[in-house]
Amino acid sequence: MKPKHRKFSVMSASPSHYQRRIARPVTVLSPFLRHLNTVTLAFVLFVAFALLSTIRGKESEVSELASAKATKTEIVIDNFSFSPKTLMAPVGATITWTNHDSAPHVVTSADEQFKKSPVLKTGQRFSNTFATAGTYSYFCSIHPRMTGKIIVN
Repeated sequence: MKPKHRKFSVMSASPSHYQRRIARPVTVLSPFLRHLNTVTLAFVLFVAFALLSTIRGKESEVSELASAKATKTEIVIDNFSFSPKTLMAPVGATITWTNHDSAPHVVTSADEQFKKSPVLKTGQRFSNTFATAGTYSYFCSIHPRMTGKIIVN
């Protein structure tokens, strides 16, 4: 007679008996850190907004003072355009056009309201003083699509 031996196979056993369920550790700090990040972000945004509004207010005060005191103003010629395209200036202001472009330009009044500039090569300047209030349109007579405007108050 044969002895009765029981065969045991590891393969036949269910894997759920041998594996433990691994759960993510939940800590008390996770909600706190999420709350901290939200509070920190809110605080940073608040401070940034406060600083920007403070700076913005002072910037407008400074620009008002600068425009009231400024009697000399510059218009830059570059990349076949005038910058700024429209300029506000007080009566008696001297406007200077400076050519930073590689091409020559000639500043010409649209209605011959002021003297035409000579040909301005790179680095050269032309100035005109505006003694009376009004709107002065100008353009480059070499490149007529280049236009600008000066408003004198």
